[in-house]
Amino acid sequence: LGVCGSCTVHVDGEAVRSCQTPVSAIGEGKVTTIEGLSARGLKQAWIVEDVSQCGYCQAGQIMQAAALLGRTPNPGDDEVGAAMNDNLCRCGTYLRIRAAIRRAAEAEGLHY
Repeated sequence: LGVCGSCTVHVDGEAVRSCQTPVSAIGEGKVTTIEGLSARGLKQAWIVEDVSQCGYCQAGQIMQAAALLGRTPNPGDDEVGAAMNDNLCRCGTYLRIRAAIRRAAEAEGLHY
């Protein structure tokens, strides 16, 4: 459990693994899933950069990236690498994932 990152959601804006987080630990926290993110911004960057392959990891990848951009609007390569390191992509689209994060970070006025 908790190895791939595909189940990543936000609890009060922080990325957490839903498979390792008991509901009782959330309390009054606000839970956001991939459906709760804007269709613009990061999701649009994902489409433009043609990131998705099989789709298995995409929700978790996007949620992890959104949490990163929420706390660090213009992350450097090292910050992106550190934030995304524990999310696995079996199709190997890591370079496109990084490109989508950079594209979203460069876009102005978008909400994640």
